[in-house]
Amino acid sequence: MSSRSSQPLEAEQQSRSTSPGQCTLPDRIDGDIPVDLDIGRAGKRFLFISRDQRSYTHAIHKYPAKFFPELPRWIVQRFSQPGELVLDPFMGSGTANLEAMLAGRPSVGVDIDPFSRFLARAKTTLLNGEDLRRAVHRLVETIDAYDEFLAVENIPEFPYRDNWFRPYVLKEMGFIKGAITGLDCTPAIRDFLLVTFSSIIRQVSQADNNCTRTVIRQRLNKQVPPGYALNLFRKRLDSNLEGMLTLGDRTTGVPVNIPVGPSATDLSDYPEETFALALTSPPYANAVDYPRTHQLEMYWLGLANGSLRDLKRQHVGTETVLKEEYDSLRHTGIASADRVIESIYEKDPRRAYIVFKFLQDMVKNLVEVRRVVKTGGHYVIATGCNQVRGHTFETWRYLLDIAPILGYQVDSWFVSGIINHFIKVPRKERIDDDYVLVLSKR
Repeated sequence: MSSRSSQPLEAEQQSRSTSPGQCTLPDRIDGDIPVDLDIGRAGKRFLFISRDQRSYTHAIHKYPAKFFPELPRWIVQRFSQPGELVLDPFMGSGTANLEAMLAGRPSVGVDIDPFSRFLARAKTTLLNGEDLRRAVHRLVETIDAYDEFLAVENIPEFPYRDNWFRPYVLKEMGFIKGAITGLDCTPAIRDFLLVTFSSIIRQVSQADNNCTRTVIRQRLNKQVPPGYALNLFRKRLDSNLEGMLTLGDRTTGVPVNIPVGPSATDLSDYPEETFALALTSPPYANAVDYPRTHQLEMYWLGLANGSLRDLKRQHVGTETVLKEEYDSLRHTGIASADRVIESIYEKDPRRAYIVFKFLQDMVKNLVEVRRVVKTGGHYVIATGCNQVRGHTFETWRYLLDIAPILGYQVDSWFVSGIINHFIKVPRKERIDDDYVLVLSKR
């Protein structure tokens, strides 16, 4: 298809591509982003200061590299109307779906990762306040009567379990899980309690609390004393209960559908022209290994019990690739990206294939989303750059280059500065800006 309609914007993009906004300070916006915010045509810089990252159920569980709530809230309000159906094809922890619900828009959240789906369902499922309070009260009474001899049958087997957890922590965690699974409550309340249980797993393990990869760092000399898991669970239960009750007071709820089956690259379960709006923050190429990040949580929740290799291979941006897949240089057909991939290949053929496959999957996603979004509807993507073998991989630029060819119009793009890093990454690999691409279906 012709990209004529986006040529003026592309020319402006190229003129500012070296360092967008280098000569001007970003516009700072605290809290809610005005719906009528002037985002300009291309390359304007903003510094959004989030005030709502702990509001409602947004803080029910840590999750790396997720939306801050104000951005999807603005996108949903700017580019859709109440009652219209919204899609997030890389749902993650469900931040966009929760904000769509609060804004009166039904939504669909798609993610290949079972932990993501489990977390997002608990985060967006409204619970009866009185039933939830009673369940929490009974659970706390059970926890207060901790008996280590009742814990054993609820401690799962999984790889290197006894390296990850002290023996007394295993008993405390087994007791908590048994208390939850044995509680007389609805399945939705039980899932909420299990997500709360999951939210303390990393903290009570021997793993580094803040690293994207689940690793033990001896130099940290991490201390997890007896009783800590029980006390931390009670504390987290209080805060998550408050968040869920506040959510129930704020909205009567609109449907949030989180299906098993569809993926970001295959939305064939949905017919053409289904959604008024799609928005997402996709994975970064070569950046976060989500199954590895959440492996302990998945083991304790029964979502995995052995090797995560097959699950990893299904993820967009996966680093789990086969040797025969990178035995030759691959090209995406996006000239700006292929030049970088060729340079990476000279140093590391495996990494070159990883970023090639990532972009290949992102193109599939663009094609699928365009099919299911209504004509005139928008696809808003928040993405960025990351370092791969000393080369800057500018995902946002490559998506802008390919989008017009795939039938999108590039309406605008702007830069959102990142000031809070909730995951530990080396400074040279840190992602300091998100690029928000506003695409519309022609």
